[in-house]
Amino acid sequence: MIRQIALIASFGLAVTSQAGAVSMEDDTPPAPTPTTLVCEEGMVWDADAAACVEIVESRLPDAPDRLIATVRELAYAGRHPDALALLQRAPDQGDSMVLTYVGYVTRKMGDMAGGLAYYDRALAVAPDNHLTRAYLGLALLQMGQTEQAEIQLAEIRTRGGAAGWAASVLETALRTGDATSYDY
Repeated sequence: MIRQIALIASFGLAVTSQAGAVSMEDDTPPAPTPTTLVCEEGMVWDADAAACVEIVESRLPDAPDRLIATVRELAYAGRHPDALALLQRAPDQGDSMVLTYVGYVTRKMGDMAGGLAYYDRALAVAPDNHLTRAYLGLALLQMGQTEQAEIQLAEIRTRGGAAGWAASVLETALRTGDATSYDY
């Protein structure tokens, strides 16, 4: 128990500083927090309570940046059902980033058609969302639709993302044929 408390305390700063750490061009794996280090499935870390809480009780939806950072961490850890449960609590279900991550998690859970539908909705809201276009391109490449994935890469470049992560990862996937290495 003492070791768990020390571990949790050591990650307190990471949890509170995580809010501004996520962007559409963030190519670093998310730093583990107590959510993935201590909390069991179906639970996330609540910094205010200094404890794991059930996702349905989480206050993360009140802090959109922290919510997306936690979703990203959960997805990277392979906790896709938890990431989806947290996304379903986001106050703005029409937000492009929420739709993008719902699409990503849905796809990773085996529902490719559902994931593609969420990417389409995200792009209808924000056509310049490079992350959505990269994930869509990766999905299309996985489905063997190389030409359609190339169209997404061209769109990313046309929309100002030529030098960013989204273009880079999709270009690499197209070159290598590996659309599955990027997992968050």
